[in-house]
Amino acid sequence: MVDIKSISAELQKGDDGIWYSSDSQNVSYPPDGNVRCFAVEDSSFWFRHRNNCIVSVVKSYPPKNNETIFDIGGGNGFVSLGLINAGFDVVLVEPGHIGILNAMKRGLRNIIYATIETAKFNRNSLSAVGLFDVIEHIEDDISFLQSIRVIIKKEGLLYATVPSFPFLWSREDILAGHFRRYTLKGIADVLISSGFEIIFSSYIFRFLPIPIFLLRSLPYKVGLTRKKRTSINISRDHSVKSGLFANLLDAVLKPEIDNLNSKKVMRFGGSCLIVAKAI
Repeated sequence: MVDIKSISAELQKGDDGIWYSSDSQNVSYPPDGNVRCFAVEDSSFWFRHRNNCIVSVVKSYPPKNNETIFDIGGGNGFVSLGLINAGFDVVLVEPGHIGILNAMKRGLRNIIYATIETAKFNRNSLSAVGLFDVIEHIEDDISFLQSIRVIIKKEGLLYATVPSFPFLWSREDILAGHFRRYTLKGIADVLISSGFEIIFSSYIFRFLPIPIFLLRSLPYKVGLTRKKRTSINISRDHSVKSGLFANLLDAVLKPEIDNLNSKKVMRFGGSCLIVAKAI
C-alpha cells in the first residue's frame, strides 16, 4: 500500500481511518446519485458486467509492480472492491459523503474523501488511476485529464469507462449530470490531447445501444420526457431476476469478457473502455 503522506501533504487521517482534505469542491453529480446506485449495484447486471470488464483489462494491463490504483470519483466503492477482490491494491478517492459511508459499509478502508483538486496530490506521484464513468461529468474534460496527467508518473496507467455515442444522448444523461457521450475515437482524441497514449480501447455492452436508442434517446428527441428517476425506476432497469432472460443475458455478456481476456477489440457498444499510458 502506498504511503498517503508521501503523495500529498494536504491530506490528514481522521480517527475513522479516512483521509481528509481541508477544502471542498462542487461536482457535477446528482446529490442522491450514490444513494440510488448503492441500492442497485449488488444486484445489477450492468454494474456487475462493467466490473468484470474492468478487472479483465486491468489484469491484461496491470500497474507496474502491481502498484496502487487510485479509483478517482469511485462513488460507493463498487469498482474498488471488485479490483481488490481480484488481487489489486486500491485507494478510493471520492468527494461525496454518502459514497464514503457506503464504501465503508462495503468494508473498504483505504479511502480519501476529496476531489483530485482538494487532495492536492504531488506531481508524478500516482502509478495508476481509474476514472470509471467520471469523465463525462466534467465540463472541461481536457483540462481535467491534463490535471490527471500531472499527478500520474510517466508511463503510469489510466483506466477509464465513459458512456458511448452522442446519438444516444437522452434525458437520462441530463439527470445523471453528464456533459457528453463519446465515441472510441472521441475519447481517444481527448486523452491524446491531454498527454496520454492509448494502449487499448474497446466498446462494451454490445447489445445496449439499440434499446437505449429506442427507449430513451428517441423519446427524448421527439419531446416525450420521462418522469423523474427514482430508486425503484433504476432498480427495474438494472436488476434481472433469475430465469430464462437472466440466462440469455449471461450468454450475451460472457463473450465480451472472453474478447477482453484475449485483448480483442469490440466495435460497438453502450460504453467505451480505455487503457492509456502517461507520456
